[in-house]
Amino acid sequence: GGTACVVTGQPFDTAKVKMQTFPDMYKGVVDCFVKTYKQVGFRGFYKGTTPALVANIAENSVLFMCYGFCQQIVRRIVGVDRKTKLSDLQNAAAGSFASAFATLVLCPTELVKCRLQAMHEMQLSGKIIQGHNTVWSVVKGVIQKDGPLGFYRGLSSTLLREVPGYFFFFGGYELSRTFFASGRSKDELGPIPLLLSGGFGGSCLWIAVYPIDCVKSRIQVLSMAGKQAGFMGTFVTVVRTEGVLALYSGLKPTMIRAFLANGALFVAYEYSRKLMMKQFDSY
Repeated sequence: GGTACVVTGQPFDTAKVKMQTFPDMYKGVVDCFVKTYKQVGFRGFYKGTTPALVANIAENSVLFMCYGFCQQIVRRIVGVDRKTKLSDLQNAAAGSFASAFATLVLCPTELVKCRLQAMHEMQLSGKIIQGHNTVWSVVKGVIQKDGPLGFYRGLSSTLLREVPGYFFFFGGYELSRTFFASGRSKDELGPIPLLLSGGFGGSCLWIAVYPIDCVKSRIQVLSMAGKQAGFMGTFVTVVRTEGVLALYSGLKPTMIRAFLANGALFVAYEYSRKLMMKQFDSY
């Protein structure tokens, strides 16, 4: 599921990070794509793909594993049998709890991904003299400068994004599946309803938490050039100097990516889960 998400959405994610951290450099999503292609070539859209793959595979593995556990916790809290189907609201709460665990594996890999994606802009703006163009060089730079804890820059803003975001993510997904199932079992849904439901869930997530993600990207990228303020400090600085709309830079490519990538994520997740369950049952 995580692999399908990255392969589908990486170019749009790259545009998102570039526009979030350097909004003055780009007039819009088309301008960002054209300039990136001219300056770095097609491979520029896939900068940070390796850490993005690691991040998404790790995050979604932990997220969906914990989602199952958290569903059982929610069942205990509301006092129902472990086989009882949860409501869409209860599933949303379980997803929100699960995201807190996923944040711990996501933050370090996303920091490396964001830095690789915005490396060209950091050099163009003069914030750094020489950029690190490989995953290992970025990892080595973080360890040398800040130690292992340096990988957790932006952890508080990642948590602030993930916990409410995944409430809307799983809530939107389950609500959409309920709509398409219309009384039937949700497990009987085909790939198109799953794709649309995943896309709707992803769109709900990003609409709800986009300004938080923008602040997170700035903290993780700009901290390369020296000490960076925390969440509230960065948030207030952006609003004062650039205005509230700066917090929504890169929203268009994000929404395109959210629909396509999360649609692919849930189709891959549901079908691979069914395949694994069949293999398990055969033994």
